[in-house]
Amino acid sequence: MGQAAKLVPAELHKAQVALAVAEQSFKDDPDSYKTKDLAYVADRKSKMAEGLAHSAAEKAATEKANNDFQATQTEILKDTKEDLAASEKDAMLKAEKLASEKKARLDAEAALAKLAAVKEEERGLVITLSGSVLFASDKSVLLPAAQDRLNQVSEALLAAKERKLTVEGHTDSQGTSNYNQQLSLDRANAVRSYIISRGYPSDLIYAQGIGEDRPVADNNSAEGRANNRRVEIVIDRTGK
Repeated sequence: MGQAAKLVPAELHKAQVALAVAEQSFKDDPDSYKTKDLAYVADRKSKMAEGLAHSAAEKAATEKANNDFQATQTEILKDTKEDLAASEKDAMLKAEKLASEKKARLDAEAALAKLAAVKEEERGLVITLSGSVLFASDKSVLLPAAQDRLNQVSEALLAAKERKLTVEGHTDSQGTSNYNQQLSLDRANAVRSYIISRGYPSDLIYAQGIGEDRPVADNNSAEGRANNRRVEIVIDRTGK
């Protein structure tokens, strides 16, 4: 308790006593100098007590305001620390998740490189599967041996199944352009369906028939045409 607050009761008592003495003197001799002096003293003591009371109230209000401010600041600091701790935890979990996803992608790509030709292009990571391994001539039904190969490819893809895949069918230039385009689309769909059957999300894998429009070798030789008959699986580097 402040000094002013301690003084208030004592000064109030003094003012009350002085007032009582002044009132008695007024009754005895209202016009005497003594009565006037006592009245002056009583008035001064009353004002002093009032001033001290006002000062004590102001100090109490100030102390309360300061205490409230400190309590608010303490609560804000506590909330801020909790928010920072939560943010740091979230950031750590996100970093761990990203690191885990990156490792899964790298492991999947390493596994794919052992199963098929893999190359990095601007459109993404391209896995090339020979058409002769997957399909009989002019057919879009997967060969038994192709299923074994696609099982291995699917297993590697599933290790990082959050990315979009595009399955592209390609042919040589033998036959009409329309026929080749349809054959390439049918083959792409066959591979897509098989990978989905192994567990890859259907909304992240698409089929596209390229036909003879994107050769990788000269169609004038048997070897070149064999290289052009292929299925490419493109892994989108940007994710979903």
